[in-house]
Amino acid sequence: MSASTLHERLPLFPLNTVLFPDGLLELKIFEARYLDLMSRCMRAQQPFGVVALQQGTEARVSDASAVLHRAGTLAELIEVDSAQTGILLVRARGTHRFTLIGSPAQQADGLWICDAQAIEDDEVVAPNEGHAGIVKGLADAIAALGAQGAVPFLEPHRLDSAGWVANRWLEILPIPTEAKLRLMTLENPTGRLDIVEASMRSQQSTH
Repeated sequence: MSASTLHERLPLFPLNTVLFPDGLLELKIFEARYLDLMSRCMRAQQPFGVVALQQGTEARVSDASAVLHRAGTLAELIEVDSAQTGILLVRARGTHRFTLIGSPAQQADGLWICDAQAIEDDEVVAPNEGHAGIVKGLADAIAALGAQGAVPFLEPHRLDSAGWVANRWLEILPIPTEAKLRLMTLENPTGRLDIVEASMRSQQSTH
């Protein structure tokens, strides 16, 4: 997506997590504002914006103290299942990154909205030779999790993309939210993978 793309009055879903492009988001939704949002997104086949919480919690009761991070990722619906009355089980895919413009506002129903500017999509570049170990490590992790019946990543698995590999590691590594956001918005996917690899080496040397 071009960095010139403007999303006006983008509906926002604040979470205690960072959604990356091509990442899997699974939600159990029961609040009226988000049930209505999912219905609108399904009807219009439109995405919503996922932003990490800088302060506050996901529950409606704490909205007065909620502070949202300035960067996020659009999410497109993959599957919506009405498990029981008043509850939706949602699976969505992260697509394009964005930064918020101005201050987020809440509608009468409590839904956050804000204008947003797209961040240029990652250039698709292959990992370099020095990344062979971290790429193999991710492939091994995918195989091991798959053998246990776990499917943490959406297909296709793009192990030939530096940005994709970096983003998948960032989803599962114990890295603070602020650091994940800085790396998510980093324009250079090869540089992002370099930093992830350095972080992993640092963690291994302390254990």
